[in-house]
Amino acid sequence: RLAPGPKTQVRRRPGESPAVAFPGRVRWGGLRIRRSFPRSVRTIENAWIPLSDGTRLATRIWLPEDAERDPVPAILEYLPYRKGDWTAARDARRHPYVAGHGYACVRVDMRGSGDSDGLLRDEYLREEQDDGIEVIAWLAAQPWCTGAVGMIGKSWGGFNGLQIAARRPAELKAVISVCSTDDRYADDVHYMGGCLLASDMLSWASTMLAFNARPPDPAVVGERWRGLWLERLEGTPPWVEAWLSHQRRDAYWKHASVCEDYAAIECPVYLVGGWADAYTNAIFRVLEGLSCPRKALVGPWAHLFPDDAVPGPRIGWLQECLRWWDHWLKNLDTGIMDEPLLRAWMQDPVEPRPFYEHRPGRWVAEPAWPSPAIGTRRVALGFSGERILGAQACGLDSGAWLPWGNRADFPPDQRADDGLSLSWTSESLDEPLELLGFPDVELELSADRPAALVAVRLCDVAPDGTSLLVTRGLLNLTHRDSHERPEPLEPGRRYVVSVRLNAIAHAFPAGHRIRVAVSPTYWPFAWPSPEPVTLTVHAGALVLPERGAREEPALRGFEEPEFAPGLAVEPVERAPVPRSVRRDVATGRHELRVELDYLAGCRPVLPGGLEYDERGADTFAIVEGDPLSAETRSEWRIEIGRGAWRTRVETASRLWSDAETFHVTNTVEAYEGDERVFARTRDFSVPRDLV
Repeated sequence: RLAPGPKTQVRRRPGESPAVAFPGRVRWGGLRIRRSFPRSVRTIENAWIPLSDGTRLATRIWLPEDAERDPVPAILEYLPYRKGDWTAARDARRHPYVAGHGYACVRVDMRGSGDSDGLLRDEYLREEQDDGIEVIAWLAAQPWCTGAVGMIGKSWGGFNGLQIAARRPAELKAVISVCSTDDRYADDVHYMGGCLLASDMLSWASTMLAFNARPPDPAVVGERWRGLWLERLEGTPPWVEAWLSHQRRDAYWKHASVCEDYAAIECPVYLVGGWADAYTNAIFRVLEGLSCPRKALVGPWAHLFPDDAVPGPRIGWLQECLRWWDHWLKNLDTGIMDEPLLRAWMQDPVEPRPFYEHRPGRWVAEPAWPSPAIGTRRVALGFSGERILGAQACGLDSGAWLPWGNRADFPPDQRADDGLSLSWTSESLDEPLELLGFPDVELELSADRPAALVAVRLCDVAPDGTSLLVTRGLLNLTHRDSHERPEPLEPGRRYVVSVRLNAIAHAFPAGHRIRVAVSPTYWPFAWPSPEPVTLTVHAGALVLPERGAREEPALRGFEEPEFAPGLAVEPVERAPVPRSVRRDVATGRHELRVELDYLAGCRPVLPGGLEYDERGADTFAIVEGDPLSAETRSEWRIEIGRGAWRTRVETASRLWSDAETFHVTNTVEAYEGDERVFARTRDFSVPRDLV
């Protein structure tokens, strides 16, 4: 546990929790905990931000004690993930730290989430942005605010930071966007290269189905809680229905994709991500597309903040945030804008394993992007008419599409998937080769079906034969010319296609070999084509972003991670095997099961005696030789209570298809104590659109 230790009470107001000031710093549980700050901080556990339509948004604020006399800039984090429980432990380690350095840190539950009014009907709606703009104006007008506001967020909060910046509210002066995207179709949980992302579309829709069904807290909203809860249960649709209804990159996806108009963003933007995360591609596109002040930082990290992420090294992220905020919101010279535009962790190869605590490598930098110092190396692939009938099991060693740093998230040795693919392997390299950017694979190919896909992986083969996944890409071949206007293939006809692989930094040592593996299947990343596909590869080339040897500039070192004391946490028992594959030899059925644990095996000790626990699991099944056997299932159980007040939400979702149609079933049940107060099963079908 993180225990608070000795403390000094400070003045507080009705409705606010005690603020505390701690002398010195200590290390606890491997974390560097800071207990004193330049300014004492009080916490307003809940405040209401009124919107123009009468809706109220629930808000937690960490505020310097003297901010009314000496106003400070405000930092907004704007999420649907519940400040009162789900992000409470995370928030308590970070927001008080920044507030203690002279900022008002504000954590707002979006409309329809947590204790806020209204309904959350889908991701990234115009309504979400409109509300955010009103929130920013409200913050800027408070007597404790200087009128300058910044936005910070990871994932959803990173998305809407960019989206709201593109709306140009005058009070928004800078953004930090972590693990986000500029293109909702190309780089999010729904589609990848025009392929339906089977591993994550239903999983995330199902997660939000359960999350949106959670009740507000009676201690915050009072007797209204039950009516608000039933309103959410009745009025919030399963989002997978909208996502499956838009299988092309149409106006639905273009909305809130800032790549449609980078010039709309004028305030400074700091882009942050990790090579193990699924959202790194956007960093390089946005760096190139923006003309406003900008910076980027890419570590080896999974979908986590850089101060507690794996693989390491971790960095002093909160100190880095303060350098950015001090420069743009306080006009202080921190030197951050004198440093290179892009700083990235150049990864050395490792033994392929499903988990790394640390990824060896070094920090490198580029003063511009695209970098004139990165060249192109073109390598001919030795394909000359080889054919492969797609194996439905190819991809079971893909690892997680969105790794959170769990013990089985990263791709293991790729030799099994290499053997189920058409693989080309180079001779041993005579000298080291470093990559930074997007590799591309150009293929001349043909397929024997009108609908087909291609999965391409780039691997580093060590002298002992182990195959480490470096990066990968997918392309729905009916989308070969356009994600907006796909066209069927003509069976047997040759096509030249280019498959862009995910951006990467990787150093191939001398003596290692490069492998390119090509397959018409990649389960469960890509929903399989409706018929078994035989792919013929007639020729190909690998186009690599080669970072040549140079004298590296001296780079400022990052500080150690440090945090505010935060909340106590208790370990909880979870499934001992978070990711497992079962194969029925008699039937050819493969089943991948993933235990979901966003709380990372612990339960925060929440203020006011609130208790929160969740358990989830995804299952992906397919039978060899039968792509129409593919199905995904997702289940959730969430319990929230305090004393005699007990609630439970249970959801179950299933996605499957026939040759012409996708089918979805979603079930939601809600309980108050032992009484079931809501139950609904909703079926949905939509035609397959060349997917």
